[in-house]
Order: sequence, then structure tokens, then C-alpha cells
Amino acid sequence: MRRLYLIGFPLLMAFDTLAQLSFKMAGSHALPVEANLAWLLRVFGHPWIYGALIGYIGAFFTWMSLLEHAPIGPAFAASHLEVVSVMLLSAWLFHEPLTLARVAGALLILAGIACLGVAESREGAAAAREPAAAG
Repeated sequence: MRRLYLIGFPLLMAFDTLAQLSFKMAGSHALPVEANLAWLLRVFGHPWIYGALIGYIGAFFTWMSLLEHAPIGPAFAASHLEVVSVMLLSAWLFHEPLTLARVAGALLILAGIACLGVAESREGAAAAREPAAAG
């Protein structure tokens, strides 16, 4: 089970990050936005839109697989790790500002995930001890 988490959550983060960054690149190359066929052809003629589609589809199937086994609370929180990865990669790739508020938000996300993970592991350990104590 632990291997599922160690592989599944980073894979989910990678797919989500790919989707977000690809969508940003596709959107940047599709400007100016126009409501016509030429604009749609410009959007779907750029390879980044397919990176976004692959990312969204991969994230969906990874998320569905994780939900079969992972507790919902920590899984939902960990599914938001892409916020941190997208922020860091956007600062590097797109030269977006890495402000104190963004860094603080990322640290709060990481702290929340850690707290939920610790709480879940304590509940699991307590549940594992209960049947032994009852017998």
C-alpha cells in the first residue's frame, strides 16, 4: 500500500503539473482569443494543447486509482500538491514572481498535507491496536 502512495501521488502531481503548464503554453500561443475557426485551428494546431489533454486524462485515471485505496482526507489534500509544483515551475519557466504570500501559501499546503498524513497514520495505528486489546 505504501508503494501505491509513493508512486501514485507523485504521478498525480506530475500529470496535474503537465496539464497546467501545457495549458498555459497553449493559451499563450493561441492569443489573441477570437471566436472563429481560425482560432480553434491555431489552438489545436499547437502541440501544447495535447500535453494538457494527456495531463488531464492521466491525472483523472491516477486519481481514480488512488481513491480506491487511499483515505479521502489525505488523498484530497495531497491532490493539491500540483499548486506548489506549478508555482515553482512557473517561476522558473515563465519568470512569474515568487512572492512571500505564494511561498507562505505553498508552505501551508505542505503543512496541511503533513498534518492530515500524521493524523491518518495515528488513526490507522489506533485501529490496528483495538482488535488486539479487545481479544
